Amino acid sequence: MASWVIISECGLRPLPKIYRKPRTGQCFLKCSLSNLNTQRTNFGNSFPSCLFNEINTNKERSWGLKVSAPLRVPHIEEEIKELERAIGEDFFDPASPPPFKLSDIKNAIPKHCWVKDPWKSMSFVVRDVAVVLGLAAAAAYFNNWVMWPLYWFAQGTMFWALFVLGHDCGHGSFSNNHKLNSVVGHLLHSSILVPYHGWRISHRTHHQNHGHVENDESWHPLTEKTYKNLDIVTKKLRFTLPFPMLAYPVYLWSRSPGKSGSHFDPKSDLFVPNEKKDVITSTICWTAMIGLLAGLSFIMGPVQLLKLYGVPYLGFVVWLDLVTYLHHHGHEDKLPWYRGKEWSYLRGGLTTLDRDYGWINNIHHDIGTHVIHHLFPQIPHYNLIEATEAAKPVLGKYYREPKKSGPLPFHLLGVLLESMRTDHYVSDTGDILYYQTDPQASKNRKSL
Repeated sequence: MASWVIISECGLRPLPKIYRKPRTGQCFLKCSLSNLNTQRTNFGNSFPSCLFNEINTNKERSWGLKVSAPLRVPHIEEEIKELERAIGEDFFDPASPPPFKLSDIKNAIPKHCWVKDPWKSMSFVVRDVAVVLGLAAAAAYFNNWVMWPLYWFAQGTMFWALFVLGHDCGHGSFSNNHKLNSVVGHLLHSSILVPYHGWRISHRTHHQNHGHVENDESWHPLTEKTYKNLDIVTKKLRFTLPFPMLAYPVYLWSRSPGKSGSHFDPKSDLFVPNEKKDVITSTICWTAMIGLLAGLSFIMGPVQLLKLYGVPYLGFVVWLDLVTYLHHHGHEDKLPWYRGKEWSYLRGGLTTLDRDYGWINNIHHDIGTHVIHHLFPQIPHYNLIEATEAAKPVLGKYYREPKKSGPLPFHLLGVLLESMRTDHYVSDTGDILYYQTDPQASKNRKSL
């Protein structure tokens, strides 16, 4: 490609080189276009004004140039188009407004994917409850330290599976019967110490505001000001593993840094006045489960209860925090967060991520198929894979294919570690934001 030149009183000055691939992703494109637009502002759509001055004041001056480049300067608009063509398909800005609407995605999904079958949903409940009881009975029968670690991992995973089914009840994707959803949701969630309505309402807030810096409810970014005002202990607990993976019980009681309220308090700003009875009902069910566990500790002893229920409960908490975090963090390319007019339900939903969990996919009801679930939480979990495949042609590059997992998703541990190391806060200003890294925190980790 020939190198265009700009003629000035000082001689020849080349335009910035056009690279076939962007050196720094979207920053390169934006900076290059910004430079070209600056030239367009300064020079208009023709030659620089200094050139016209030379022509007008010294018509006899020789303008012969011994250069191989052609003696012309293209319009700035043409240069911008040439730069975009040179970058071509290698460049994609995930923050750019998508060329499709939410209705386009919805229309691509087969109608039968929206149908809720309560019998099929209940069959998953029966399956999971049977496995939970079977595992507990087997562990109590063998009662040896070879079996216990296997039991803790398996039962913690099954508690997480129960949570996902209760989560479907909260979304109304379990069935069209509100009472059935509420009864099943309370039984499943209370059994693993989750206040059904309290969490259901806050999770609804998360879905309605996904990708919004201030309004999102689950694993939303800290602003720089909030981050820098955290005490050292809180920073350590928030960004040093394994502590963030044990955060869910704390979140239920006091939410995330920068926010206040409790999932058990009907007066919390999480809820509106007409939701007070629902929150009280769920808190009573949660309290009843605490009472049941206390009674069991007297019957079988606190150590046995800890082994049968306490450790698996912690395993469930780890699964919940791991999965929910990685659905919104840790992609190899930085994904945007929004505020103000840049945010929309569609753009926020398109920043969520699908994850592959290997053998766990079926056990935890394909919750890793998360993008379509976030956009359309009414779709039952057993139809999410088909719905996602149907929507991919519409989503295009806005859908990020998950990395294939082995039987167990060990590859996600590296993703989690890297995200905790680099994703600390976002700017206090601006409407399209990306995670920034606290250099002091990174320095401290390297010194350890």
